[in-house]
Amino acid sequence: MRTALTELVGCRHPIVQTGMGYVAGARLAAATSAAGGLGIIAAATMSVGQMTEAIRSVKERTDAPFGVNIRADADDAAERAEVMIREGVRVASFALAPQRELIARLKDAGVVTMPSVGARRHAEKVAAWGADAMIVQGGEGGGHTGPLATTLLLPQVVDAVDVPVVAAGGFFDGRGLVAALAYGACGIAMGTRFLLTKDSPVPDAVKQVYLAAAETLVTTNVDGVPHRVLRTPFVDSLQRTRLLRAVLNGARFKKISGLSWAALLREGRRMKHGRELTWAQVLQAANTPMLLKAAMVDGRADLGVMASGQVVGVIGDLPTCAELIERVMAEAETTLRGLTPR
Repeated sequence: MRTALTELVGCRHPIVQTGMGYVAGARLAAATSAAGGLGIIAAATMSVGQMTEAIRSVKERTDAPFGVNIRADADDAAERAEVMIREGVRVASFALAPQRELIARLKDAGVVTMPSVGARRHAEKVAAWGADAMIVQGGEGGGHTGPLATTLLLPQVVDAVDVPVVAAGGFFDGRGLVAALAYGACGIAMGTRFLLTKDSPVPDAVKQVYLAAAETLVTTNVDGVPHRVLRTPFVDSLQRTRLLRAVLNGARFKKISGLSWAALLREGRRMKHGRELTWAQVLQAANTPMLLKAAMVDGRADLGVMASGQVVGVIGDLPTCAELIERVMAEAETTLRGLTPR
């Protein structure tokens, strides 16, 4: 199936695996790209050295194109961009809108720039700045999310910009791929569905929590902005967060991360995204990466935050990335044939 996405980045299938912190490392990205999709390394939770090592690990496992996701507001974003250029990464993906200068630097070096957006105005802005493509995530998606459903946001963005648009938020099968194409997208991006594969590094015990889950919720008490996560007793406790609780939690994760209080607060302020937050929320924002790590790396579902899309309630198995992509494409072909009059 050839689309503007496959033509632009060189992948065989119009399926993107999103950059999930502590989940989308070299192993998952390489498995996705080797299977014909576009794997993306989640480098926002890595140091520059770790990011470089992950890139080289993917290149050792496959010669297929892949991407790297970074935070556009990070102090070292320019340095990370230079690493991507030097290492021959095909796609640069971003959380938050990258500055015009960063887009230009990457484009000049032949790297495809593909920011993630959650609103039409953001899509128009990054398109005007020269982005090559974009991932548009509706409110059904996991992690940081917006209020507008994919079925409403996607056609708005497709009509507003002249670059390839990849649809995210609520996708898990071939029927969804066909629906996204009908809306004018050139492919789909999936996070939760790839998290729940055999190639995902998430501990098995945490995967079982996901498979048993039926409910997600959107809360601002993780880091001050809307965040879709699995509903757990720990998340319910965050809903009742007070300043003292946040300070104690910050101290706990400060010890794990090795960051100073000043560094934690700077990190929290960067994650405010221009919103007015309480100090409790700022402290939570500063240690959000550690809350994710507790579940995704340490296997502590009882002490961590588990970002999840609403599709979690209809996922019931753990295929390999190759099996998943093959299944999605087969379902898409079947669906397309069913739309053709006999």
